Amino acid sequence: MPKSASDSPSIAPGQKIDMQAPPETQVVIDFDDNRAVSAMVGPYGQNLAQVERRLGVVVDSRGNHITIAGSRDGCDAARRVLETLYTQAAQGHDLTQGEVEGAIRAVIAQGSLFEYDPKARSTFEAINLRKRPVRARTAAQDAYIRALKHHELVFGIGPAGTGKTWLAVARAAQLFERKEVDRIILTRPAVEAGERLGFLPGDLREKVDPYLRPIYDALYDLMDSRIVERALQSGEIEIAPLAFMRGRTLTNAAIILDEAQNTTSMQMKMFLTRLGENSRMIVTGDPSQVDLPNGQTSGLAEATRLLDSVEGVAQVKFTADDVIRHELVARIVAAYEGLPQRPAVKKP
Repeated sequence: MPKSASDSPSIAPGQKIDMQAPPETQVVIDFDDNRAVSAMVGPYGQNLAQVERRLGVVVDSRGNHITIAGSRDGCDAARRVLETLYTQAAQGHDLTQGEVEGAIRAVIAQGSLFEYDPKARSTFEAINLRKRPVRARTAAQDAYIRALKHHELVFGIGPAGTGKTWLAVARAAQLFERKEVDRIILTRPAVEAGERLGFLPGDLREKVDPYLRPIYDALYDLMDSRIVERALQSGEIEIAPLAFMRGRTLTNAAIILDEAQNTTSMQMKMFLTRLGENSRMIVTGDPSQVDLPNGQTSGLAEATRLLDSVEGVAQVKFTADDVIRHELVARIVAAYEGLPQRPAVKKP
């Protein structure tokens, strides 16, 4: 258990630390577990460097002895982040840069409305899988996971890098591992090929693979590769283009429609009405990356408008602030969001 001594003021949710503020206080923490401390610090101190950069503090590591210098708010936030990371490392969890960023955002969002306990369960939700837990790293991701757990149809809408597809696959994998559903069905509109995939070589799976590669990557990262391969062979995990969903009733399944902004109105209506008994449906998309021909209304935009107040349907919207892929991606998304968007033109 870490031991620390500091003057610990409050930090408001969403508050930004003044990177130029002169040092006002110092926090000293002594940790017990050498291995957990090494994981917390990261290779060549990269985790501490990330904390320094994000919170405007200076962190010095000497063995199990950590010193934090900076503004009072920054030191308090950094102490909480390091204690959270230490606890996770002591439990055997891998600390990626994304996990560090998630801890930073969670601590800032929590503020000091209650006594902070790094061993207590985070206010952010998690999806527990056999391979590893998947935790929300932003408030929007937290709301998304909660919606996935309590609604039969969930729309995840927002820019690239916010974890929409990743968390959708994680939830589907969890339902599958718990045997709450019998199948995982993954689909995506193949807009680039006009839904006519016959000219591509190979069988159906090989034809669709290029369009569903992000979902495959998530599956293999979240589940054991042998289980994934076996489920693909047995049909328990099914990959199919959106056009092949027509006429089916999908029961006892977790169904994911990715890149839904490229569906037409008729395709989206067809897909949503495939929902059968004991099934969960997750629709993800980025309205700013519509590849439909000019004049074609996006089925995602229409569906989210029509189903906004329908019981059992949840919509979670992500922004550039929720991008967790890379700091530069967030700045790129923000830059593009400043451009005027092409209005959707309805068909006469």
